[in-house]
Amino acid sequence: MEWWTHLWLNEGFASWIEYLCVDHCFPEYDIWTQFVSADYTRAQELDALDNSHPIEVSVGHPSEVDEIFDAISYSKGASVIRMLHDYIGDKDFKRGMNMYLTKFQQKNAATEDLWESLENASGKPIAAVMNTWTKQMGFPLIYVEDEQVEDDRLLRLSQKKFCASGPFVGEDCPQWMVPITISTSEDPNQAKLKILMDKSEMNVVLKNVNPDQWVKLNLGTVGFYRTQYSSAMLESLLPGIRDLSLPPVDRLGLQNDLFSLARAGIISTVEVLKVMEAFVNEPNYTVWSDLSCNLGILSTLLSHTDFYEEIQEFVKDVFSPIGERLGWDPKPGEGHLDALLRGLVLGKLGKAGHKATLEEARRRFKDHVEGKQILSADLRSPVYLTVLKHGDGTTLEIMLKLHKQADMQEEKNRIERVLGATLSPELIQKVLTFALSEEVRPQDTVSVIGGVAGGSKHGRKAAWKFIKDNWEELYNRYQGGFLISRLIKLSVEGFAVDKMAGEVKAFFESHPAPSAERTIQQCCENILLNAAWLKRDAESIHQYLLQRKASPQAV
Repeated sequence: MEWWTHLWLNEGFASWIEYLCVDHCFPEYDIWTQFVSADYTRAQELDALDNSHPIEVSVGHPSEVDEIFDAISYSKGASVIRMLHDYIGDKDFKRGMNMYLTKFQQKNAATEDLWESLENASGKPIAAVMNTWTKQMGFPLIYVEDEQVEDDRLLRLSQKKFCASGPFVGEDCPQWMVPITISTSEDPNQAKLKILMDKSEMNVVLKNVNPDQWVKLNLGTVGFYRTQYSSAMLESLLPGIRDLSLPPVDRLGLQNDLFSLARAGIISTVEVLKVMEAFVNEPNYTVWSDLSCNLGILSTLLSHTDFYEEIQEFVKDVFSPIGERLGWDPKPGEGHLDALLRGLVLGKLGKAGHKATLEEARRRFKDHVEGKQILSADLRSPVYLTVLKHGDGTTLEIMLKLHKQADMQEEKNRIERVLGATLSPELIQKVLTFALSEEVRPQDTVSVIGGVAGGSKHGRKAAWKFIKDNWEELYNRYQGGFLISRLIKLSVEGFAVDKMAGEVKAFFESHPAPSAERTIQQCCENILLNAAWLKRDAESIHQYLLQRKASPQAV
């Protein structure tokens, strides 16, 4: 690495290749779907903000280095390398890497040196393509509409910068050279056509595509862009979700794109809720994990309203079918992803107050505490979460006792992460006090406080006040480390009131945290975005949920 400007290449490449190796050794892990959920979407969420930064950041002084160790360098870096690998092809990519490593084995290298080697190996304009991804921040939104022309399908594509705040406004819209893969229902796992979109608009003709076939962009969710389909194209894709003919990673990518478009105000949140109902037959853990995360974000947003319980009813309707199929106990031949899915679904249903789940969680928790039937590791988090969410002071005391008695740090961490689920203001304060006690390791305090902030509307306010009241102790504990950024993010990102952005900004102006400066800016931006989202869509969401309640439908 020639200089810190090229940090992303070191970290992004390492992040990408760890997934590549796992996929090669254990293809049954479906690791690329997990990559999209863990890295790709995380990077896109951050990179859509005004307070993002390019992958390649000019570093003038070593003191600036800490701020670029973030999801852009790691996760976006890994994502664009994955896209590049797919664009070049495995054979030419390996050949180019061999040339690069041989040439620079005893030297420092810059990003441009890698592009030159890959360009020589592939004959493709690698530097021109990749400079649009590494030297400018953000990524494109590709809008697509189609038209049947005799036996062919005409696609009209256009690109604009995707912004978390809504459609890009301005004359100088950045452009990307976008490798685009297109698939159809004829063979959902193979690219019907690959193109390089090197202009703001272009038309593409797919030969021999029947009128009843769906067409999808971004096969494998490899390209680092979001896609907005015309209403007709989106409607045609829904059967592919229901009958699972769309591959898991494409089902995940489609749902995540729609959710992000709704957050940005480009489409209605109601449209996303309708698509979520199409996942009734979904068996894939990672797809459910991403859907669960997005519903969690929406639930947090709607905790600012008086119809929070209605969105919990929606959650129960969506998750009940998969919960009934999975049950509580493992079945013969299940893999580790099935165990993860069971824990995820039961936790979601329990938190939402699903009656049967709550009753069974309480029964199993009682047996566990009394030593009659010890809970398996896979079930402890959802059971602990459920009984705390709907429990009282006695439940919390039992949990704190289990924490004290636990021999393994893993069990202590498991308990710490769910303590914030408790709802009573008095008990919330007790959990926050516990977070700074000697019972909790300093590095784990952040998880406890963050759990309180994410647990409820009251918890969010209490956690923020606790941080302000104890700022000196917390800052002295973490100072320039990444944990101070994580603490701030977890504690304030759920607010959705304009004035809170000003309050957070003002607090950190008088209580500086230099290593978390970009995080603070991003948090304030997200609070304003949440407030705008709530004002824009709250009423239509409420009306939709009321309509569902009035005329129940099969989900």
